[in-house]
Amino acid sequence: MKKLFIIFLLFSVSLTFAQQGVKVSGNKVTVKESAPVWPGCESSEDTKACFNTKLMQHIKENYKYPRNNEGDFIRGKAIIKLEINESGEAVIKSVEGENPQVNQAAEAMIKKIPKMKPGTRGGKPTSINYTIPLTL
Repeated sequence: MKKLFIIFLLFSVSLTFAQQGVKVSGNKVTVKESAPVWPGCESSEDTKACFNTKLMQHIKENYKYPRNNEGDFIRGKAIIKLEINESGEAVIKSVEGENPQVNQAAEAMIKKIPKMKPGTRGGKPTSINYTIPLTL
């Protein structure tokens, strides 16, 4: 019975490391990570570069400059901290900047980010954090 238990234990330990995106080589364990994939970038060779391009395009197309009481555009800086969660949605952690109106406009723009394929770690969906500094 002991031998059967030991064989079962060794077999189950070997299956534990047989995960997609995880490679065990001696004392070294390597876990493969991949970034979220923006809609339309699935067939791209470099999904990270495509993600960055699509994000910048999204900012250009969706940021609406706020106006002051005289009707002039308000410009400023904002630092946006967000994560793409396990289901591929953009979740805003914080928006920091000097001007509250610029911060609100930046937050509204981030809320319009489309749902995407989430990033993975070891073959399983995981949240990925981003910090985006903007001068608007």
